[in-house]
Amino acid sequence: MSKESGTTVKVALAANLAIALAKTFAGVMAGSAAMLAEAAHSFADTTNQAFLMVSLGLGSRPPDTHHPFGYGKERFFWAFMAAIFIFVSGAVFSIGQGVIQYLAPPEGGSSEFVASYAVLGFAFIAEGVSWARALRQTRAGARAAGKHLFRYVRESRDPTVKTVLSEDSAALAGLVLAFLGVGLHQLTGDHRFDAVASIAIGILLGIVAFALGRDTKGLLLGEAAHPEEVERIHRVIEEPPEVERVVELLTMAMGPEHVLVAAKLDLADGVPAGRVEEICAQIDARLRHEVPSVRNVFLDPTAPHEPTSGIGTEPA
Repeated sequence: MSKESGTTVKVALAANLAIALAKTFAGVMAGSAAMLAEAAHSFADTTNQAFLMVSLGLGSRPPDTHHPFGYGKERFFWAFMAAIFIFVSGAVFSIGQGVIQYLAPPEGGSSEFVASYAVLGFAFIAEGVSWARALRQTRAGARAAGKHLFRYVRESRDPTVKTVLSEDSAALAGLVLAFLGVGLHQLTGDHRFDAVASIAIGILLGIVAFALGRDTKGLLLGEAAHPEEVERIHRVIEEPPEVERVVELLTMAMGPEHVLVAAKLDLADGVPAGRVEEICAQIDARLRHEVPSVRNVFLDPTAPHEPTSGIGTEPA
């Protein structure tokens, strides 16, 4: 998955860099706030793809003394940085540029409008290629997980493809807004249409940044495994006949494909110590087989009959 995600990010990075340069040229030539907003959007996307490439390398490092659970959360951190960059370099700049142009009309001519249309067409094709690849990979992941596409995107712990898909979807919508703004400006001679398009692009980027930041924040703060994963984990732990119940079950996502499990078990009275070790080893092996994302398992078979805190998962 990481190799395929890396290819997806590289395609998006190359496309956005070329688009950003072209939009900047057209925006300066036409004095178009919408085109300059789109240029800022593309430069922000390019930087974000660079963040994601860094995260793929740093997040794949093996565990060590200082990070015994590995570096999987590097992926979450850099995705959160990407969300911040989308907001600061994309949304804030686009809205600010739109407000400035709304108050002070720029100078531009028909040839510059033609350049804007040409760049928008090129950008739509390039963004479409990147978007199609990200969508194809996301659909494959959704099918493998047995989930609807939108639910999979919302719940996925892999921030890489989610970020690329969200950025490219926003980019395509932004291009439509920019086309409308430039077109209405040319048809009516009213520069405010172009300015309003720039502001609309900024609002769109702000929404995308908020959604990505919200999802990644939960993972950085120690989000639990998905409900269906927790259900399977609970079922596996209760399989041995000596396990009377799961007193407390805690899970945490340590990376896109790394879940930590800690559980307190209530065993039947009189279970020999040797059998307790066998039960724990059996549960550990079964968990890793049934839930491939589980990598670290900590079991406490000597817990009291009541949980010591209100935090835990125990199906009714």
